[in-house]
Amino acid sequence: MTGEIVLLAVPYPAVADVVAKRGDQLVGKVVVDITNPIDSATFDGLTVAADSSAAAEIAAALPEARVLKAFNTNFAATLAAGTVGGQPTTVLIAGDDADAKALPADVVGAAGLRAVDAGGLKRARELEAMAFPQISLAAGEKISWTGGFGVVS
Repeated sequence: MTGEIVLLAVPYPAVADVVAKRGDQLVGKVVVDITNPIDSATFDGLTVAADSSAAAEIAAALPEARVLKAFNTNFAATLAAGTVGGQPTTVLIAGDDADAKALPADVVGAAGLRAVDAGGLKRARELEAMAFPQISLAAGEKISWTGGFGVVS
């Protein structure tokens, strides 16, 4: 892996295998976790402990990487369209390293989207919980996969 930023864009159940096989290649990288640890069999809950997050588990498994949580509250359609409800798509970024957070924020801004610093990596739990109802509603065909949350300021 040659890039400075690595997007961990795999289903959450595949994360442990990816980290086990590629962890040595992620040393020193900014690893952006976009996963959502949702029970995909039932869409009825998160699969991580109530006091943890997928991002926290990844950070613990990759202590020499700079792990961030981002993009997990965005459906692909809103990223591609660049808008949600007539507002620029907002990408929430959580992490403990300000320099690391600036890298994807710059990419997001260059794409015409809005990046918002959501705080430290401990906020990943809330971001994952925030994505849960949106994903379960879309999976249940109660809302569209082209919708999403917007942040208006």
